[in-house]
Amino acid sequence: MLNISRKSISGFIKPHDFQSFKLLESGKVKRLPLYISLGLLAIFIFSMFLPWTQNIRAKGYATTLKPDQKPQAIQSVISGRLEEWFVREGDFVQAGDTIVHISEVKSEYFDPALVDRTSEQVQAKSESILSYNEKVRSLENQYQALIQARNLKLEQTLNKIEQTRFKILSDSMDLIAVSTNFDIAGKQYQRTQELYEKGLKSLTDLEIKRSKWQEAQAKVAVQTNKLLTGKNELLNLQIELTAIESEYADKLAKSQSDKFSALSSKLDAASSTSKLQNQLSNYIERQKFYYITAPQSGYITKTIKKGIGEIIKEGTDIVTIMPEKYDLAVEIYVKPRDLPLLSKGNRVRLQFDGWPAIVFSGWPNNSFGTFSGRVVAIDQFISDNGKYRLLIAPDQEEKTWPDLLRVGSGARAFILLNNVPVWYEIWRQLNGFPPNFYEKSESSQEGVKRKAPLKSVK
Repeated sequence: MLNISRKSISGFIKPHDFQSFKLLESGKVKRLPLYISLGLLAIFIFSMFLPWTQNIRAKGYATTLKPDQKPQAIQSVISGRLEEWFVREGDFVQAGDTIVHISEVKSEYFDPALVDRTSEQVQAKSESILSYNEKVRSLENQYQALIQARNLKLEQTLNKIEQTRFKILSDSMDLIAVSTNFDIAGKQYQRTQELYEKGLKSLTDLEIKRSKWQEAQAKVAVQTNKLLTGKNELLNLQIELTAIESEYADKLAKSQSDKFSALSSKLDAASSTSKLQNQLSNYIERQKFYYITAPQSGYITKTIKKGIGEIIKEGTDIVTIMPEKYDLAVEIYVKPRDLPLLSKGNRVRLQFDGWPAIVFSGWPNNSFGTFSGRVVAIDQFISDNGKYRLLIAPDQEEKTWPDLLRVGSGARAFILLNNVPVWYEIWRQLNGFPPNFYEKSESSQEGVKRKAPLKSVK
């Protein structure tokens, strides 16, 4: 039957007598599955060369671009006791609206007339400054008067000294004159005595000459005493001049000392007044913090402190407010291996929680229900979760984001990179490579730059 042996049995057995041989001869091979397989293979090969937009997928949530647009807690600047609430959760408040009223809990601020009494202290200290100003002015006038009195007395003493000097000069001249007369009288007496001894002059003449000589001697003594008295008077006047300078120096120093003491007291009073004014301003400003107001318009989202009579400390969160107007953004995190491929301005497709969407990862233009955005910020330091944070803002050239989107809503992002064939993307995914981001070469934008030919060295 298989024609293996040289002895054939085909002459003894007729295949047509068997039903199985009839089926083998008459049956036809079905080629439809083959055609389907070949068609699917062709479609697969064709699809491998279709364009595929590489993307980086990441999850995040809606946030705001500006810090002042994020939800913020309203705090109390001072410690106090909750007295009255003016809002409830969900209320809309304008900037400056009162949220809660608190009362004082520190004993040093219990006095209801604290501001008035402190203001009176400031007024009293201010008036004391005026008194010290008058005292300083009086001491300054006293100092000038002492200077004038000293100069006048010194001038008088100097005039006396000058007069005494002239008197001494006159007495000196008189002493010289009487001394000359004394010498002349002595010589006349001596000659008269000689003539008397010779009998040429009488005793009367001798006694007259002796009397004149003694009289001249007495005048010399009187004039000498007068000269010495003048010199002593000059010495006393010089001593008095020094004493006057010393006396008035002491008086002037005391006057200056009193003046500086008054100035010191004035400055001390000014310092005390400044401290009291500062304290008064603090009291006035502190009273403004008894009513806690909204820093900006928004919605009260959560009350952290509750009830009436609860004690709160300064810096304690009381309520949370969400600003009325805010610029939405999406905050996502990407892996460090994808960070070198990203830059500001990268296009992003976004899908928000609660908005149905049909997403084709490699064909973003054919996706339905997604929104467009652009990367506006990339962190320079890795986050605690081991990834880098990106901020995505709405693309103004595309359709706007939903009006009902709220801060905190979940979002999925598809950061669009380069267009590559499908087979390349499959190969990249199987090998775990990051997406390729081909930069445009400078030659394509600026043309090929050629170097100048090298000069031959001779």
